[in-house]
Amino acid sequence: MHFTRLRLQGFKSFVDPTELVIAPGLTGVVGPNGCGKSNLLEALRWVMGETSAKAMRGGEMEDVIFAGASTRPARSYAEVAIRIDNVERTAPAEFNHADDLEISRRITRDAGSAYRLNGKELRARDVKMLFADASTGAHSPALVRQGRISELINAKPTARRAILEEAAGIGGLYQRRHEAELKLRAAEDNLARVSDVLDKLGEQLGQLQRQARQAARYREIAADLRRAEGMLLWLRWREAGDEEAEAQRRLAEATGLAARAQTEAAARAAARAEADAALPALREEDAVAAAILQRALVERDQVDERLRQAASDIARLEARAVQLNRDLERESSLGRDADESVEKLDWEEAQLREQQDGQADRLAEAAEASRASTVAVEHEETELDRLTGDAARLAARHQSAARRMEEARGQRAKAEAELLRAEQGLAAEAEAAARAEEALEAAGSGAEAAREAAEVAEEALAAAETERGEAQQAESETRAAASSAQAEAGAVKAEADALDRLLARDKGAEGQMLDRVEVAPGYEPALGAALGDDLRAPEVDEAGAGWRPLPDYAGAPDPLPEGATPLAAHVAAPAALSRRIARIGLVADPAEGHRLQASLRPGQRLVTAQGDLWRWDGYRASAADAPSAAALRLQQRNRLAALREQLEAAEEVLAAAREAQEEARARLAAATQADAAARAARRQADGALAEAEKTLTRAEGELDLRRSRHSALADSLEARRAEAESAQEALVEAEETQAELEDLDEARAAAEAAKTVVADARAAMLAARSAEQERRREGEAREKRLADIGKERAGWHRRKETAGQRISELEIRIEDTVDELGRARETPGELERRRFELMESISKAEIRCKNSGDALSTAEAALRAADAAQREAERAASEAREARARVEALAEAAAARVAEAAERIEEETEAPPEALAEKLELDAETCPPAGDVEIDIVNLRRKRDALGAVNLRAEEDAKELAGEKDTLDAEKIDLEEAIAKLRQGVASLNSEGRKRLLAAFEEVNENFTQLFTRLFGGGTANLVLVESDDPLDAGLEIMCMPPGKKLSTLSLLSGGEQTLTALSLIFAVFLANPSPICVLDEVDAPLDDANVTRFCDLLDEMRQRTATRFLCITHHAVTMARMDRLFGVTMAEQGVSQLVSVDLERAEALVG
Repeated sequence: MHFTRLRLQGFKSFVDPTELVIAPGLTGVVGPNGCGKSNLLEALRWVMGETSAKAMRGGEMEDVIFAGASTRPARSYAEVAIRIDNVERTAPAEFNHADDLEISRRITRDAGSAYRLNGKELRARDVKMLFADASTGAHSPALVRQGRISELINAKPTARRAILEEAAGIGGLYQRRHEAELKLRAAEDNLARVSDVLDKLGEQLGQLQRQARQAARYREIAADLRRAEGMLLWLRWREAGDEEAEAQRRLAEATGLAARAQTEAAARAAARAEADAALPALREEDAVAAAILQRALVERDQVDERLRQAASDIARLEARAVQLNRDLERESSLGRDADESVEKLDWEEAQLREQQDGQADRLAEAAEASRASTVAVEHEETELDRLTGDAARLAARHQSAARRMEEARGQRAKAEAELLRAEQGLAAEAEAAARAEEALEAAGSGAEAAREAAEVAEEALAAAETERGEAQQAESETRAAASSAQAEAGAVKAEADALDRLLARDKGAEGQMLDRVEVAPGYEPALGAALGDDLRAPEVDEAGAGWRPLPDYAGAPDPLPEGATPLAAHVAAPAALSRRIARIGLVADPAEGHRLQASLRPGQRLVTAQGDLWRWDGYRASAADAPSAAALRLQQRNRLAALREQLEAAEEVLAAAREAQEEARARLAAATQADAAARAARRQADGALAEAEKTLTRAEGELDLRRSRHSALADSLEARRAEAESAQEALVEAEETQAELEDLDEARAAAEAAKTVVADARAAMLAARSAEQERRREGEAREKRLADIGKERAGWHRRKETAGQRISELEIRIEDTVDELGRARETPGELERRRFELMESISKAEIRCKNSGDALSTAEAALRAADAAQREAERAASEAREARARVEALAEAAAARVAEAAERIEEETEAPPEALAEKLELDAETCPPAGDVEIDIVNLRRKRDALGAVNLRAEEDAKELAGEKDTLDAEKIDLEEAIAKLRQGVASLNSEGRKRLLAAFEEVNENFTQLFTRLFGGGTANLVLVESDDPLDAGLEIMCMPPGKKLSTLSLLSGGEQTLTALSLIFAVFLANPSPICVLDEVDAPLDDANVTRFCDLLDEMRQRTATRFLCITHHAVTMARMDRLFGVTMAEQGVSQLVSVDLERAEALVG
C-alpha cells in the first residue's frame, strides 16, 4: 500500500479544493508561520479516524470546517480524501478488491461525519482497522506533529510502549483482543445476569406454589362470603319494603294539614292588601310638607350667611380706612424730613468748602519739607555705609587670619596624628602579611590533598558506573529471559488447562476403557479406528454392558498376516482388552493393508497409523473420513501429558530465570547503591576541593592585599610627614598676618555713632512724610464728602416728590373707602326683615309636616300588623308543606331503597329477589337477623383479608415460569461454552502479542543503538522494558549517554539532543516495521546546521532502505535543499491557505 494523494476541501484554512501529491522519496512543505502547513498533517490524521477534537486543536469536531474569513463565507461541510495505490494487493482482504483505494471522510454541520471507501459508506472502526493493519493510523508514531518530540521524551514508560507496539505491528491484534475481551465481558455479564435470573426464577417458582395453595383456601372462603352477602341483600330488601308502607301512611296525613294552612294564609294576604292601598296618598302629603319646610330652612340659612358676610365687609372696610389714614400721615412726615435733611446738607457743604480753601499751598509746603528730610537721610546713610563697610572688611580680615591660624593648628595636629597612625598601620600590615603567607602555604597543601581525594572519588565513581551498567544490562537480560520463560509457561499452562477442562467435560461414563488405555503418540488414530466407540464401554463383571475380562485362548492365537506388526506393542490396555488388541495389526500404508485384508483370520483387523481400517469380514474405512471421537480424545490425552511435561520443564526454566533475575536485581541494587555512594563521595570530594580552592584563592588575595596595603602605607607615611611640615609653615604665616591688622574696636565705634545720626535723620524724614500724607488725605476726604452731599440732596428731593404723589393717591382711596363703607352698613337691615318673614313660613310648614307624619305612622302600623299576620299564616302553610315534602321524600326514599335493593340483588346475583330467595332457600321466619349476618360477613372478610394478596393465576404462572427456567438453563450452558472459547482466544492473542512484541523489542533496540551512535557520532544508548515482567504491560525506558557525557535522564539533555534521541527511536521503528507514510512537522527546529545535515542523511538512508514516503514540514534551508520536491503553503488571502509545488529533481534535470 502506498499513499499517493491527499485531497482537502473546506478543511480548516483550505477552503478551496486542494490536492497534495505524496510521491516516493522526500517531499517538503514550507511556508511562513500561521499559513496552515500543520493543517495538512491534521487532515491526514483526521481522515485516518481521529475522534478527538482537542487533537485537532478545536473545541468540537465541527471546528475543522472552514469558519469563514473577511472575504469568504463559512462552509457547511469539510471533506478530506486519501488515495492509496493497491496494485500489489497488500490491503486487508475485505478491502483488497481494487487497484486504487480512495478513503474519504466528510463532516457536515449538525449532521456528524461519514466515511466512504471508493464511494461506499464505511464504518469508522473498519477505517481504523485498515490503517492499523498497514502499520499506520491517526495515532501512529510515524505522524510526528509539533511538540511530539517533547511528549515522547517526557512520556511515562507505559505510554512510550506504543511505539514498540507499532514496530511489532500488533495494533490490529490489540484491536481484535479488545473486541474479544469486550465480547468476553459481555458474555460473562450475560452469564451473571442469566444466573441471577435463574435464581430469581427458582424463588418465584416456590412462591407461586405457595400462592396456589393459598388461592384454593381463598376460593372456599369466597363461596361462603357470597352466600352470606346474598342473604344480607335479601334481608335489606325486605326491610326496605316495610319502611315504604309506613311512609305512604304518614304522607296522607301531612297532605290534609297542608291544605288547611294554605286557606288561612290566603285570608291574611287579602287584609294586608287593603292596608297597603291606603298608604300612597298619606306618603305623598308627608313628602309635600317636608319639601316646603326644607325650602324655607334653606333660604333662612342663606340669609344668615349674607348677614355674616355683610358684617365681615363692614369690618374690612373700617380697617382699610384706618390703614389709609396711617399711610397718609407717614407720607406727610417723610416730606417734612426731606426738607430738614436738605437744610443740613447745605450747611455741611458750606463748611467743607470753607475748609478746602488754601489746601494746595499747605500741601506744597509739606511736600518740600519731606524732600529736604529725605536728602539729609540719604547723606547720612552714605556715610554710615562707608564706615560699616570698613569695619566689616577689617573684621573679615581678622576672622580670616584667626581661621587660618586655627586651620593651620588643626592641620598640624591632624598630620601628626595621621603620621602616628600610618607608622602603627605599617607595622600591623607587616605582621598581617607574614600571617597571610603562612595561610597561603596551608591552603595550598589543603587544595592539593583535596585534588588527590577528588581524583580517587572520580575513579571510584567510574568503576561504580561501569558495574552499574553491567548489572543493569544483566538485569535487563535476565528480566527478558524471565518474561519469555513466564510467557512460555503461561502459554503451555493455558493450553494444558484448556485440554484438561475439555477432557473433564467429555469424560463420558464412569470407568470407560478410553480413560484407562495408554497409547504411544502418533498411534491414536490407529487405535481409535480399530476399537471406535467400543472404548466408551466400561469394564464389567457379570451383569451389564461392557468389557468383561476373559483369559487368553488355550492355544496360540492366529498369527497376523506377514507384513503386519501387532498394535499391542504401542498400546498399554487393561486385561479385558487383551483378546481384542491382540488381533489388531499395524501396516505401513493403505496399499499394504489392502493387499493383506484377504489374509485376515476371523476377528482380526489391520490399521495404519493415520487411521485406515481393514476388517476380516471385508469392511474397510478410510482415514480421510472424520476421525473418531476416541482417537481425538486419545490425542488430547497424549497432548495433555506432553504439555504437563513441557510445563514442568518451563516452570523449572522460569524458576531458574527468576532466580537469576533476583540475583541480577540484587546485583543491580547493590551496584546502584554503590554508584549512589560513589556519586555522594565524588560530590563530597568536589565540594571539599572547591572549598579548598576557594580557601587558597582567598589566601592569595589576602596576601596580595596585605602587600599592596603595606606599600601604600609606606608611601602614605612620607606624605604625612610632608603635610605636617607644611601645616607648621602655614601656622607661622597666619600669626604674622594677624599681627599686621588695624584695631577692630575703633572701626566698630565709629560705625555705631554714624548709625545714631542716621536713625535721627530717618525719624525726621518719616514725620515730614506723615504730615504730607495726612494733609493730602484730609483734602481728598473733603472732596469726596462734597460729592456725596450732592448725591444725598438729590435723593431727598426725589423722596419729597414721591411722598407728594403718594399723599394724593391715599386721599382718593380714603374717599372711595368711606363711600363703600356707607353702602355696606345699609345691607344688614334689609336682611333682618327677610329673615323674620322666613321664620313665620317655617312655623306653618312644621305644623303641616307633623300632622301628615302622624297620619302616615298610623297607617304604616296597621300595615305592619297585617303583614305580620300574613307572614305567620304563610309560615304555618310553609311548615305544613315542608312536613308534607319531608314525608313525601321519605316515601320516595323508601321506594328508592326497595328498588335499589332489588337492583343490587339483580346486579350481584343476576336474579330478582324472589329468585334469590329460592336459590339460597331463604325463609323470612327462619333467617337470622341482618345484624348477625353482617357479623358473619365481617368474620369471613377478616379471614379472606388475613390471606393477604392472593394470586389466582399462580398455578398457570408456575407452569409458564418452569418453561422459561428450562430455556434459560439451556442458554446458560451455551454462554459457558462461548466464554470458554473466548478465553482461549484471548489467551492465544496475548501469547502471540508477547512473542511479536519481544521480537520487535530486540530489533528496535538494536536499530536504536546503531542510529543513536550514528546521529551523535558516538555514545551509547539502549531500550529497557520496566515496571512489569509482562511485555504487554511493561513500560519502555530510554537509556542514553551522548559522547563525552555521563549516563543521565532524558530531561537533562538539551533540546537538540532530545530531538536526535527521539528521531533515533522513531527511525528504529521504521526499520523494524516501516510505515507507508511518515510526516515530520518541524522536528528539525531545535537542531543546528551540522545536526540537520545528519538528520537529512538519515532521511536519505531511510528512503533507500524502506518504501516509506516522507512528508517534511520545515523552515530550515538545509532540509529544504535535501528534499526531492517542495510544496509551498501561502496565505495570500487572509485566512485562506493555498498550495504550490516545485519538483527539485525535475528542476535539476532541466538545469543539467
